[in-house]
Amino acid sequence: MSSDARIEVSALAINVTIPEGLRWTDTRRGEEFTLTTLNVRLLPDGRLAAKAYGRPTAGGRGTYVSFPVPERPELVALVDRAAGRAGELWATHRGLG
Repeated sequence: MSSDARIEVSALAINVTIPEGLRWTDTRRGEEFTLTTLNVRLLPDGRLAAKAYGRPTAGGRGTYVSFPVPERPELVALVDRAAGRAGELWATHRGLG
């Protein structure tokens, strides 16, 4: 591959653990979930999109179901800080292996 060839990156995504104090519950198909993880994606236009994932509150593995992230200021700040930190980590990567 020549060094001047355009490299197309189709997706950038990070997983972020939601701190205990910021976690919330939501219900899907009659089952309550405690949301513990955010999946944050960088969209082609530079904006961020986030979905939340978690486990059934009653225990067990449950299904892999996404939930919307509430527009709470502390969650917006978490997503913003996580994206910035991910950028720092990507910028200082040390290559494969």
